[in-house]
Amino acid sequence: MKGGELFFCAECGHESRKWLGRCPGCGAWNSFRSQPAPVRSAAQASARGARPIPVSEAAEACRERTPTGLEGVDRVLGGGLVEGALVLLAGEPGIGKSTLFLQVAGGLASAERPVVYVSGEESAQQVALRARRLGLESDGLLLLPETSCEAVLSQLEPLEPRLVVIDSVQTMVADGVDSVAGSPSQVRQVAARFQWLAKVRGIPVVLVGHVTKDGSIAGPKLLEHLVDVVLSLEGESGHDLRLLRAVKNRFGTVAELALFSMTGTGLEHVRNPSAWLLEDRQSGAPGSAVAVALEGTVPLLVEVQALVSPSALGTPRRVAHGLDGSRLALLLAVLERRTGLSFGDRDVYVNVVGGLSLREPGLDLAVAAAALSSLIDRPLPSEAVVFGEIGLLGEVRAVSRAAERLREAAALGFTSALLPERDAKGRAELRTSG
Repeated sequence: MKGGELFFCAECGHESRKWLGRCPGCGAWNSFRSQPAPVRSAAQASARGARPIPVSEAAEACRERTPTGLEGVDRVLGGGLVEGALVLLAGEPGIGKSTLFLQVAGGLASAERPVVYVSGEESAQQVALRARRLGLESDGLLLLPETSCEAVLSQLEPLEPRLVVIDSVQTMVADGVDSVAGSPSQVRQVAARFQWLAKVRGIPVVLVGHVTKDGSIAGPKLLEHLVDVVLSLEGESGHDLRLLRAVKNRFGTVAELALFSMTGTGLEHVRNPSAWLLEDRQSGAPGSAVAVALEGTVPLLVEVQALVSPSALGTPRRVAHGLDGSRLALLLAVLERRTGLSFGDRDVYVNVVGGLSLREPGLDLAVAAAALSSLIDRPLPSEAVVFGEIGLLGEVRAVSRAAERLREAAALGFTSALLPERDAKGRAELRTSG
């Protein structure tokens, strides 16, 4: 690559060969900073050790997966870790990212092939205390408290680790980059160095990354295109439930997800999430509806609760937890127009129980049913599930995988369903009403 000057956006990391007043990536003004462009000779490039290999040999290597020991993680990854994979685990601070992959590291570690856990945020003693609490005290689990990218790579040189975990990528710094740890330029360069480690030496590398205030991973699209797999760990701090999903997966599908329960001994895989989510449900209460949502390919039964009460404010409140607030406003407008009932002088609160955040259109009918149930103070049938998308004209539209949703409901003892007419035709799983 030729030398010279390279400009990057301090907000999102977008690169350009010339200075730009407005970033085309994120729209920020006057955010471009300069840095010297990297210079690499042909000799340096060849020293990296890459060689041409037959496609059949490469394809065979991709079939070999290493199970992590955690059923839910393996399910989301598509069967386990692929040799040479670069994985990004993203989530809010305190959500359980470090705990999850410390469990993975401890399960994979052995004396023959150790696992290296690089901690840039905690000391080795702090990580060891957490590992002891999780029951992980294998001699094959090596802790490396370090923030220098080059120092980490030099320590890994004589080892043949089974897995390397970097916790977190925002704390690491790369030599030759004139910016603070966590800046877009540092994060990009650190990720590139560990990408080389994964691809050339065939070592799976997991980068743990915190999400920013707007929900992006160290800047919009800064790391996603560099890595093979992007995992997202979601949940609310006040709830035990954690949801792991694949946002990107070059080695498998992004349609799988896994649910975990945060316990004193780590994250435990929830094998029957629908039953777990409905465990404390109070049947026969106005304002409660059981919806069948679809997360990836997994049908989930969740309780949608609504509370409609007289408002003491000039502008009534619309509060939604676990679903899009603008979607709630749209559904209330459709209900007012098509049913003649008024929500204009009432506060409306809607909550998806369990701390899940869902963006599934199949929840529409359950939200509307729960709101109407609370408004008229009449409970819905306790043995019924509800799902369907509501259009602006008031029609209830069909949703995907209706048969799988009904089978999941029947497995938990529900006997009837309120669903779109098209989805109700020919269904024998439950007594249906369209």
